[in-house]
Amino acid sequence: MSEPVTHDLRVIVAGGGEMGVRTAELLDDRGHDVVIVESDPERCDELADRYIATIIEGDASRPETLRQAQPERSDVVAALTDDETTNFAICMAAQRMSDVRTVMRITETADELYEEFVDGLVFPERLGARAATNEIANGGVRTIEDIGGSVEVVEVEVAEDAPVAGKRLDEVRLPRGSLIIVDYRGDRLGGPDTVLEAGHRYVLAVESPVADEVMNLFRG
Repeated sequence: MSEPVTHDLRVIVAGGGEMGVRTAELLDDRGHDVVIVESDPERCDELADRYIATIIEGDASRPETLRQAQPERSDVVAALTDDETTNFAICMAAQRMSDVRTVMRITETADELYEEFVDGLVFPERLGARAATNEIANGGVRTIEDIGGSVEVVEVEVAEDAPVAGKRLDEVRLPRGSLIIVDYRGDRLGGPDTVLEAGHRYVLAVESPVADEVMNLFRG
C-alpha cells in the first residue's frame, strides 16, 4: 500500500475532458501542481485561460508527448481519458520512464489484472472526479462530497507541523468560507472548544476560493 501524501504533489493528468479538468481543479484547490496533457488544440486554448494547470498539447499515449510532461519530476500520472486501452498504455509508459504512481480511469468492470500493473483505478460512472482526486492524493485530505457551486466537503488530517495543531478552534482564525462540521471523534459538531489534534481527521465545508488557505493551516 502506498504511503499517505504529506507534501504538495506534481500530478500529470492525461485527458482534458470533463473528468480530467474537474480533477485538476480539485487538486489545484488543495495546492498541488497539475499538468494537463490534451490532444485537442481548441480545448487546450480553453483550458489555458482557466489557469488551473500547465497545459501541454498532444497525445499522452505517445511517449514523446508524455516525456514533455516530465514524469520523472512528478509524483503521480493519472490517465483519465475516455478510452481504457489508451489509459493503460499511458500508465505503462509512465512507469517505464520513472518511478511514479499511476492512476487509471476505467470505463467498464475492472480487469482483475489491472491492479498488478497500476496503483489506483477510478470508476467515473460511480464516483467521478472526487474518486480520482482521492486516489491521486492518497491521504491527508479526502473529498467526501461536492455540495454544488464552489463548496466542497472534505475530511482533513491535521499534520504534525500544521499551524493549527494542538490549538482550540477559538484560538484559530479559519478564513471566512470554511467551517468545521464534525470533530475527530465524530460524535459532536465543531465548536469553540474543539481541539485540533495532530494526526486526527476533521470534516470541513470549504469554499473553493479559501481551500488553499485552509489546507495550509491544516497540512502545514
